[in-house]
Amino acid sequence: MKDPIQKYFDVGTIAWMSYPPQSYPLLEAVKKIACDEYLSAIEITHIEDAKVRGQVRDMLAQSHMKVCYGAQPGLLGAGKNPNDIDEEKRLEAQKILMDAVDEAQYMGAGGIAFLAGKWEEETKGEAFGQLIKTCENVCLYAAEKKMTVELEVFDYNMDKAALIGPAPLAAEFAAEMRKRCSNFGLLVDLSHFPTTYETSEFVIRTLRPYITHFHIGNAVVKESLEAYGDQHPRFGFPGSANDTPELLDFFRILKSEGFFNSRKPYVLSLEVKPWNNEDGEIILANTKRVINRAWALLEE
Repeated sequence: MKDPIQKYFDVGTIAWMSYPPQSYPLLEAVKKIACDEYLSAIEITHIEDAKVRGQVRDMLAQSHMKVCYGAQPGLLGAGKNPNDIDEEKRLEAQKILMDAVDEAQYMGAGGIAFLAGKWEEETKGEAFGQLIKTCENVCLYAAEKKMTVELEVFDYNMDKAALIGPAPLAAEFAAEMRKRCSNFGLLVDLSHFPTTYETSEFVIRTLRPYITHFHIGNAVVKESLEAYGDQHPRFGFPGSANDTPELLDFFRILKSEGFFNSRKPYVLSLEVKPWNNEDGEIILANTKRVINRAWALLEE
C-alpha cells in the first residue's frame, strides 16, 4: 500500500502488554506510548491508585490518542465469570464490568472490552443465557453514558477456555446482542485465530457485521513448546503460528471486507508482550517492523 496504515486504522497498543507492570512503572509506560507518533490509540485497564489514575488521565488528555479500556484483566485477576451459572457470582462479575464503564468514562475512553468466562459442556446453553444477561445489563448502563461494550473472542479449549469462543458461536451471540443493544460489538484478535483453529478469512467473514475493534499478535499452539497458549509472544518467536505472511493475509481480508475506513478508522492494536527477560521497547519495535513489512506487501 502506498498510503500509510494510519490512514485507515487507529494503530494502538495495549499498555499492560507492551510494558508489563511488573517490569515497567505505569506512568513511564504510558509516557513512552503517548510519545510514540506511530501510535494513535492506547488500551489501558484498571488503575488501582487514584493519584496515578489521575496522572494517567492527564497524560492521555494531552496525547490526542484514542483511549480504549480493557476490563479483561479485572475479570481474570478476580477470577470472576460473567456467564457464571451461579447468579450471585454472575452479579459479582457484572459489578466489575459496571465499575469498568465508570472508570473508562473517567479516563476518556469511549467504551470497554471484556471476555466471556469459562464454561462446562453440560451447562453451555445456560451459560450462554447468563452471558447475554450480563452483557445486556452492561450495554444498557454504558448506553446511558453514550459508551460502547465489546466482547473479545478468545480460545474455547486451549488456555482461557472462554465460552466465546469459536467464530460461529460468537456470531450467534453478537446477533442476539444486536437485537437488544446497538452499542455492542466484537473485538477479534489475530493471535487468537490459531488457538481457535480458524483462519483470518473464516473469522472475519463469519463475524463481519459485528466487528468493531481489532488486535494483532502471535501465539504458540504446539503444546510441547515454550509460550504455549494465549501468551502473545513476539513475532518470530520459536514455533509460533503468526508472522509477516499471516499478518499480510489478515490485512488482505480486512481490505476485501471493507474495513479500511479513512473517515472513521477502526482501532487496530498490537497485543504483543516481552517473554521472560525480553525488552518491551525492542518487542514493540519488532511488531512495528512486521506491520510495516506486511503493509508494504499489500496490493493497492
